[in-house]
Amino acid sequence: MSKLIRGIGPLILLIALIAFPKAYPNPAVISVAFLTLLYAAAATAWNIFSGFTGYIALGHAAFFGIGSYAMALMCNRLNIPAGYLPFFFIPLVGIVTALFAIPIGWISLRVRRHTFVVMTIAIFFIMQPMAFNLRSITNGSIGLNLPIPAWTGEQFNRPFYYVALIILVLAVMTAWWVRNSKYGLGLLAIRDDEDRARGLGIKTGRSKLIAFVISAFFVGMVGGLHAYYQESIFPAFAFDPLFDLAIALMSFLGGLGTLAGPILGAFILEPTSQYFTFTFSQNGYYLVIYGAFFLLIILLLPEGIIPTLQKLLLKRKAAVPKQRGTTAAIVVTNSDPEPESAQRMVERGQKGRP
Repeated sequence: MSKLIRGIGPLILLIALIAFPKAYPNPAVISVAFLTLLYAAAATAWNIFSGFTGYIALGHAAFFGIGSYAMALMCNRLNIPAGYLPFFFIPLVGIVTALFAIPIGWISLRVRRHTFVVMTIAIFFIMQPMAFNLRSITNGSIGLNLPIPAWTGEQFNRPFYYVALIILVLAVMTAWWVRNSKYGLGLLAIRDDEDRARGLGIKTGRSKLIAFVISAFFVGMVGGLHAYYQESIFPAFAFDPLFDLAIALMSFLGGLGTLAGPILGAFILEPTSQYFTFTFSQNGYYLVIYGAFFLLIILLLPEGIIPTLQKLLLKRKAAVPKQRGTTAAIVVTNSDPEPESAQRMVERGQKGRP
């Protein structure tokens, strides 16, 4: 039954998301829904790297900004007209961002854990001043304009909404493939114990870099789509540190390292964030509320919503036979083994045992 729900559940959700703009045609509602899908895609991409490897990155706003400027420069230099045509350049924007991510990842992944976090933050704060100072490319603080679509009214947000949905579906499919592949098993082994994973023959450096580049590819596409939606970009908005905080918070809220966790976190946090911004933006209290919400999540749900619910369900299943007084329940509750680690699965696969 649980397998049936896991198989049908995503399909039902996808159908609901496709039908959402027709059920709620209000432009303001679709705008919030578009941003929610956009952040869900970015959080899923961030989770492919940070959730599966255990390396917490706080510099993905650099890739968001690179994607934004890549989209703007393509539109301006190639004279791409407004309409649907710029959407077809979004995969190319992702490729450009991924190419930038290769040297960035090669440098930053030479260090571990806490030092890596500092490195990613430093890279972000390098990219933002560069956007201000490379005026011949970025136009400095004046920014760059993008083509303005001729769509109006209820129809304006719908194309952006569906393109964001496509990016989210591609990101989720990629995350699912990584999570269920031999390569993904190696990433989880790195997360458990990197030195032991290297001892098992996993090429840890290459594996981490590939995940880093995949993550940057999707975040770059998100940045390019957002830039086209905004119709103009500026360094302070293209390279926004709150973007990193948002996608990390979404992943932690839903469940770091899970497939559905970043999506659930985005679906909860982004509409809430939009409400707080709209209500308290004049006095800046929304930033205080945002920070307090982050602290509450870390204190009350350190593992996230989905892992916490999974543990509660397992405890409930284990408690039901025990209440019936069966002997098997005593054996299960007293000697229930720990889940098999990724390193153990790698060892078992290398030895050829079933």
